Amino acid sequence: MTILVTGATGLVGTRLLPRLLGAGHDVRALVRAGQQAPEGVEAVEGDLLEPACLVEATEGITAVVHLAAVLRTPDPDLIRRANIEATHNLIEAVKNQSPQARVIMASTGLVYDHQLTHPAREDDPTNPAMPYPAAKVVAEKELRESGLTWNVLRFGFVYGDQDGHLESAPKLLGGWNWHPAQPMSLVHHRDIATAVNLALTGVFDGRTVNIVDDLPTTLHEIAQVVGAHYPESAEPVTDPYTGSLDGSLARSLGYEPTVRTVYQAAKDGLL
Repeated sequence: MTILVTGATGLVGTRLLPRLLGAGHDVRALVRAGQQAPEGVEAVEGDLLEPACLVEATEGITAVVHLAAVLRTPDPDLIRRANIEATHNLIEAVKNQSPQARVIMASTGLVYDHQLTHPAREDDPTNPAMPYPAAKVVAEKELRESGLTWNVLRFGFVYGDQDGHLESAPKLLGGWNWHPAQPMSLVHHRDIATAVNLALTGVFDGRTVNIVDDLPTTLHEIAQVVGAHYPESAEPVTDPYTGSLDGSLARSLGYEPTVRTVYQAAKDGLL
């Protein structure tokens, strides 16, 4: 099995590649000029916004793990191109070069509408206002309608392996005025690999699946775990399920997180 990984040098990709290698897969990474892939990974230089360079990257592959994305930038056009146009180009390249390949696309729990009456389920409305999740909704739709073998993994807030992401959460979400008691679903890098390896077996084919750990964690708790300050409040939480994802579909299909809570991650030195 030869797996092409896009976004291989990003926060998720750099932590997923060695785990895919460890699982015995042949891994190919699409990298920009001047970037390097880890030892044991076949590097192919290219850019998802340049369709011609995707021929070599997609030739002879068994699967694609599509991680490449742009999210935190004030440039909405860059977000559109990097998430919508790039996904379109990748889909077309796979159709032309390896139409039998399985395409596993990373997405986000931010796609769900606010003011839900329960943790977000995969069939809940997705009409996000922010440019990044709005672009992901469009890219997801194109993949579903592509005729390829596909699945979409909507990740909770990704953390672990010293990536600094969890440590950034209090400042990031404080800037969005999230309540300290707001719960948020998380997923550790180890369990992104858990989910991707399961997806490669085909059990998620034709499905959109939330991938999260066992217990949504409040911002107050996250701040305590990472040693950060977060403003306290006795006001009621007005949107209690924003940030929380229902992971029951993934579990019904065989997914079990190995890092079940952020407290386990802290105890085991996995932050």
